[in-house]
Amino acid sequence: MAKTHLGEFEIFVLSALLHLGDDAYGVTVSREIEDRAERTVSIAAVHTTLLRLEKKGFVSSRIGEPTARRGGRARRYFRIEAPGAKALAKAYKTLESMREGLVLP
Repeated sequence: MAKTHLGEFEIFVLSALLHLGDDAYGVTVSREIEDRAERTVSIAAVHTTLLRLEKKGFVSSRIGEPTARRGGRARRYFRIEAPGAKALAKAYKTLESMREGLVLP
């Protein structure tokens, strides 16, 4: 059985994919997390997490068109898939359940 619970950074990455829609690739995911979570993330950590999530079947990827600006290289775009959305919703629900009734400083 595949591991379906998510770590904090996986939650950040999947959430960024939802925010970004069709423009989700490594750099934009990294920027989205940095802007929203107010923390520095390495592009390598983002790519590693995206590939791990793809292996789990939570995201899929496609290769875009090569661009002169990138020296003829193409970007790899990612999107969340139904199992990833389900795992993310479960993670949010679990966090909310754990937070319920707590008085935070």
